Amino acid sequence: MSTPIVRPPIVRPPIVRTVLGDRAPVRTGLIYAHEHLIIDSPLIADRFPHIHLHDPEAAVAEVTACHAAGVALMVDAMPVAAGRDVTRLATVAASTGVDIVASTGLHHDRYYGPLHWTNRVGPDELAALFIADLTEGIDEFDYTSPVVRRTRYRAGVVKVATSGTIPDARDLRNLRAAAAASIATGAPVLTHCEDGLGGLAQLDVLASQGVPLGSVILSHVDKPEDNRYLRDLAQTGANLEFDQALRQAAQGTAQATVRAICMLAGAGFADRIVVGTDGARRSLWASLGGSPGLAWLARELPGLLRQGGLSPSVVDAVMRDNAARALTWRER
Repeated sequence: MSTPIVRPPIVRPPIVRTVLGDRAPVRTGLIYAHEHLIIDSPLIADRFPHIHLHDPEAAVAEVTACHAAGVALMVDAMPVAAGRDVTRLATVAASTGVDIVASTGLHHDRYYGPLHWTNRVGPDELAALFIADLTEGIDEFDYTSPVVRRTRYRAGVVKVATSGTIPDARDLRNLRAAAAASIATGAPVLTHCEDGLGGLAQLDVLASQGVPLGSVILSHVDKPEDNRYLRDLAQTGANLEFDQALRQAAQGTAQATVRAICMLAGAGFADRIVVGTDGARRSLWASLGGSPGLAWLARELPGLLRQGGLSPSVVDAVMRDNAARALTWRER
């Protein structure tokens, strides 16, 4: 009887998965952890025209300005069948030199509707679809066609959204599917906290399913302007994504978010903070005639944080290092 061949386990070096390939390490520069560069669907165009970001030329212009301001990587947070177009994202990345991490997962129900197929499948089916996006390639038609034509562009993060402070049945299904995909692949999880709330409940579910909370990024948590909530979230070991500064700047001042970041860093949680713009508003894009433009975050926020008392090394962590760690896939 022949001796069976024993193959060593495959050990993958820590990587960040972008649409144009895996990065280990990520390129030098700042990281925007929650963006929306392409949002294009008939539902978006009809019901939410203010966030209808469909023009790749405008996206290239906007991201080029960010690159000139020092940005190396952006996370596009639009997940499955909600206006995502990975082919256009790849074009933006190739044209600008800024790496883009695409998302799989599901968004809030308002971007689908109660009769949409995403509300008629179970968590295991969703998890299998998310895993395919992460490991094989995102569908060219983004699951809006009976034909699935996988591209070579893979997702690098699992996105999941909840509706409030307490997850409803749809939220729980999606959280469990996202957790299963993360556990199977090692991919990080990016969450949408409605009005910034519900982060603790999200973490309870994800942790109960076995997701390490250091691989979770909670978005929009600076919306409530609640320092106790921020400290409670940070104590879990999850990553907190602050993304209201750009919108505040459009209204005249970004001091609310600056104060929150400085407070959390001063409380010993400087390694838990990442930033983005959540710039899903045509009115915010300079390339579409809006203001202040997505590049504002890279140009202005570091200086505001230093004025708030943060050291250069902490500012570097907030603007890059923490996100690079949080977006890194766990070894499987």
